[in-house]
Amino acid sequence: MSTTHYDVVVLGAGPGGYTAAVRATQLGLRVAVVEEKYWGGVCLNVGCIPSKALLRNAELAHIFTQQASTFGIHVDGQVSFDYGEAYRRSRKVADGRVAGVHYLMKKNDITEYDGRGTFTDDHTLRIDLTAGGTETVTFENCIIATGATTRLLPGTALSDRVVTYEEQILSETLPESIVIAGAGAIGVEFAYVLHNYGVKVTVVEFLDRMVPTEDADVSKELSRQYRKLGIEVHTGTRVESIDDSDPAAKVRVTVSKDGQQRVIEADKVLQAIGFAPRTTGYGLENTGVRLTDRGAIDVDGRGRTNVPHLFAIGDVTAKLMLAHAAEAMAVIAAETIGGAETMEVDFTMIPRATYCQPQIASFGWTEAQARELGFDVKVAKFPFSANGKAHGLGEPTGFVKVISDNRYGELLGAHLIGPEVTELLPELTLAQQWDLTVHEVARNVHAHPTLGEAVKEAVHGLAGHMINM
Repeated sequence: MSTTHYDVVVLGAGPGGYTAAVRATQLGLRVAVVEEKYWGGVCLNVGCIPSKALLRNAELAHIFTQQASTFGIHVDGQVSFDYGEAYRRSRKVADGRVAGVHYLMKKNDITEYDGRGTFTDDHTLRIDLTAGGTETVTFENCIIATGATTRLLPGTALSDRVVTYEEQILSETLPESIVIAGAGAIGVEFAYVLHNYGVKVTVVEFLDRMVPTEDADVSKELSRQYRKLGIEVHTGTRVESIDDSDPAAKVRVTVSKDGQQRVIEADKVLQAIGFAPRTTGYGLENTGVRLTDRGAIDVDGRGRTNVPHLFAIGDVTAKLMLAHAAEAMAVIAAETIGGAETMEVDFTMIPRATYCQPQIASFGWTEAQARELGFDVKVAKFPFSANGKAHGLGEPTGFVKVISDNRYGELLGAHLIGPEVTELLPELTLAQQWDLTVHEVARNVHAHPTLGEAVKEAVHGLAGHMINM
């Protein structure tokens, strides 16, 4: 068993972990990364990336089945949609991105360890190698990026027919029917994919609306669009139990609403109720690192734990469980270790994106939150029904809603639902980060015709002079 010393060891090679490793190397530090399972993390392997490939296939299926006449598509004979081919395309896309991570490690002379790392003290990791045997690494600094694990409904367990996103996205076949527990981003994205491949989808959400962390107007619009699609959605509904004990029968899901119980039967159940920080099994108790009441690693604005040379980033901190939030934290942690100038993340203003159709994008405070915080709230909304590019795409649904503080003209948030809105946030988040007023943002000229003009119009509305509405 050998021992090697590094300036920085990164535990976990997800979007945060590999980004931290690259940035630390750029600052002249000797770096190693330890990863047990997924180089590139859940995101590249079984999350963000393959799901986007499947969603694109589902969009095409939707056009052919629901909008063919709109686009003048006439097909002689039957059109079929091969989910197996869609699945294989998603794996090819994912595998290519994972190969890219290994390329970055090699390019930047970062040492890779395939195995599970366990702290034996606050300067040492024992690595149980996947190929067998162990190695020991010591370090001046360590960045913990172990991610999160899927939460399950109380009293339930996984099986061949009760699954999480991971099992579902790695399945090459589809059930005839499915119940999805949870109407957050994962739930509504899978609902869109499966519905457009002919699966009977029922979504059950405990809270009173779909995508409940989004602005209420966005939730309302998504519910309207999903009803039009024919996806069955039950909000304000609790899953009481899941019974898959009879392999010859369908899975029985008992739900309750307003004190009334009913049973929904389906071939499969997908649990999509959220995540919990992954902190157990890594020997953190040997480091003195402090956890929060939520079981996350407690960090300051630069990712530093209560042990000064130990940092944590991404989902394991439960700050905001998004890949790009982890990447932002990664750069800050690496720059702090390397002594470079940096700036802390404002997690409230991190962009959020959901890739169902219509897409959802947001940042900052919702209208309700801004009012509760005591801001002098001003709201402007511009519909895509008044946007020429949206009509050209055949997707004139949804809107751009922007929120500002009327007193100072400060952007407080934006909430979008519609075609490709996940691409429209950067100018607004940049403006908010650098304290531009709505009057200054409104002067930004947009090419015509673009979807981005809807953002321009909404900001013009905040400034008091919306043009095209």
